[in-house]
Formats: sequence, structure tokens, C-alpha cells
Amino acid sequence: MFAIAIDGPAGAGKSSVAKAAARELGFTYVDTGALYRTIALYMIESGVDLEDPKAVVAALPGVEISLNYGPDGQRTLLGGRDVSEAIRTQEVSMASSRWVAHIPQVRAFLLGLQRSLAENADVIMDGRDIGSVILPGAQLKVFLTASAEERARRRSAQMEGAGEKADYEKVLRDVVQRDKQDAGQLEQIPPDAVVLDSTGLSFRQVVERITALAKSRQA
Repeated sequence: MFAIAIDGPAGAGKSSVAKAAARELGFTYVDTGALYRTIALYMIESGVDLEDPKAVVAALPGVEISLNYGPDGQRTLLGGRDVSEAIRTQEVSMASSRWVAHIPQVRAFLLGLQRSLAENADVIMDGRDIGSVILPGAQLKVFLTASAEERARRRSAQMEGAGEKADYEKVLRDVVQRDKQDAGQLEQIPPDAVVLDSTGLSFRQVVERITALAKSRQA
């Protein structure tokens, strides 16, 4: 099996690029961030105090996450309910980044699921520590980044496209805050990773660079 790990800060375009590259390479795309957001959604809906790590850990046994793959790509299910859209709100995203994703027991809870997916198919996974922790043996590791301003612009456009009201200055502040929260993970850039700054590059150019790298490593 061939694995591609794509790490990088929030808003760098990891998910969109990984999805497109997966389609072109015939790989399975695994959005690991969706798994953490799903746990955050569960905690919010269950009324769990996200600022209390012990309470979050105590509630983990009730979380039932599964993934389905079809023509539209990955669909994330929580207790059999498709929450693929519900986990994309700003509230859930911030809750995941600020509290849930930093709890070691949560990361351990999802580790086996993520690794098992890579054992059964050629995969592209994106997240924060895929190349350093989840798939340290990945044949290709990419650290995809972009300036905070560029990432805020992209996130604002994404929100507006989804029918949400977007305040660019607020989104920029959120991006900077998330970078601070994720600093520990973002510093874990694998020494064998290819660093790709997408600022000033088109979406197509980024996808082409990653698929070219993958084909080269496969050869």
C-alpha cells in the first residue's frame, strides 16, 4: 500500500488538495480532521464541558464514528447519522482545535481507526501530525502551508460559499489563534517532508505538484 501524509496549518487547503489528488491518483482520501470535529460535535450536542478534559475523556465511549466512501468522497457518520456538513461550522471547528484535538486520550482513541484505513488501501491523509505520528512510514510526506492572510481569505470564501456570513478580519484572527493553539503539532514537521507554500499558487498548481511527487515516488 502507498500512503501520502499531508500536514499543515488550518486553512492551507489540505483537504481540497488531498481530495483532488486522491481522485487523480485513484487513492482513498481520509479527512482526519473530520474525525476530531465529529468528537467535538458529539460533546457539544451532549452538553459536555469542553474545557474539562476529564469530562471529554469520560464521554468518549459513547462516540461511534464510521466512514463511508462513495462518488462524493468521504462521508462521516456519528452513531449512524451523516454529520459531514454539521461538523463544518465555525463553532465545531474551533471547539475541535481549541479543546478536543489536544487531549492525548482523544488522539489515542482515533489512532487505530486512522492506521487501519492505511493498511487496506492506498490513501491520502491530511491533518496536523499525520507524517510524524499517524503514518510515520508514509512514502510521501508533504507540509502544505500558506500565509495567514491567504488562509483567511480562502476560509472566508468557503464560508460564503456555504451560505455563512464571513467577516474577514474575524476569520483572520481565528486563523492566527488556531496557529497558536496548534503550534506544538505544527512544529513537528517530519525531516523527510516536502514543504510546499501555496501562497501565490493556484489550486491546480498545488494538486499537480503533489501528484507529480507521488508518481515519482511510486516509480
